[in-house]
Parts: sequence; C-alpha cells; structure tokens
Amino acid sequence: MKVIFTQDVKGSGKKGELKEVSDGYARNMLLKRGLAVEATPENINHLKGQQASAQHKIDVEKANAQTAKAQLDGKTVTVHAKAGTGGRLFGSVTAAQIAQCIAEQYGCTIDKKKISLKTEIKAFGTFSAEVRLYAGITATVTVEVTES
Repeated sequence: MKVIFTQDVKGSGKKGELKEVSDGYARNMLLKRGLAVEATPENINHLKGQQASAQHKIDVEKANAQTAKAQLDGKTVTVHAKAGTGGRLFGSVTAAQIAQCIAEQYGCTIDKKKISLKTEIKAFGTFSAEVRLYAGITATVTVEVTES
C-alpha cells in the first residue's frame, strides 16, 4: 500500500515522503496512529502543492538574499557611539546597533543574529563584519565607528 507520511517515522520514512509499505503495517500502525495517510490521487496532489509552495518560498528567500547582498556587499556602515575617557567607547558596539544602522542607511532589515563580528568593537575605527543572509550567501560590510 502506498502512503504519504505526515510525521517522521524512524526506520520507515520522513514527513512528506511517498512510500510503499506493507498493507498490515499501514492499516494497523501508520493510518491508525495518524502517522500517514493513504496515497489517493487527491492526497498526492495536495502533497505536490505543498512541495511546490515550499520550493517557491525557498526561491523567494534566495532572491531576497541576493538582492540584499547586492545592496550591502562592500559597503560601509557608519555607527555613532558615545566616547569615554581616552578615546574609548562607553560599552561596545553590538550587532543590534549595526543591524539598526544598516536599516537606517540602506533600508535592509537584517536580524542581529545574522551579523557576525570578528572581534568585539570597543574603540573607534573601522572594523569588518559578515552578514549571513541565507545558506551560502554572505555579505561583508565595513563598520566605521565614529564619535557622536
């Protein structure tokens, strides 16, 4: 009997997978517990629609990441910070502040968790930061810290 798995079943199949299993296993275990549905033409069409929707979402996210990379790659982001004694900063410049400055200066909303700094920014000057936009798509920006 052909079934479509609605959940991951160890040793049998993963969610969304269409697979041939024995009739007894399908009726007594998979269908009874709601782990799978029978592979009727209607259910197969529904599965194909879900897969197409998921692929479309991935394609849109990749396109948005490529657009953001074109906007940001190699650009300089200026961050204004308060100065302490001896030309040092009060605290440090965080990824959240950099994300906010990117949004203000370039119009790209970036999650602060996707910005990685090579070192902590605790002084004025220029620093390099990497923005992970999507799997395999990264942009490198220069962070320039100036006194406000």
